[in-house]
Amino acid sequence: MDGNVQRQALASAERALDALEAGRADAARSAARRAADLDQLGVFAALPRAVEQAAADLISNGSLSELSLSALTAAIGPGPLEAVVARLGR
Repeated sequence: MDGNVQRQALASAERALDALEAGRADAARSAARRAADLDQLGVFAALPRAVEQAAADLISNGSLSELSLSALTAAIGPGPLEAVVARLGR
């Protein structure tokens, strides 16, 4: 495993969440796909699907549903990104 590549995956996952927070659905989707592609441990395998669901919420409702927030929480797992998802739920 290359630690630099895994850090890039984490950074891409964070960019995906930040883009959701900023209402940038396309950027969020792209960053989530990149995170999953770079991820060597399978940590972010479910992130693209969760971000897709959240992006659809943003586009149709202007906010994230509890279901989308739960999917994002599950997709990122425990760790430093939990706080970012918590911010999305405010």
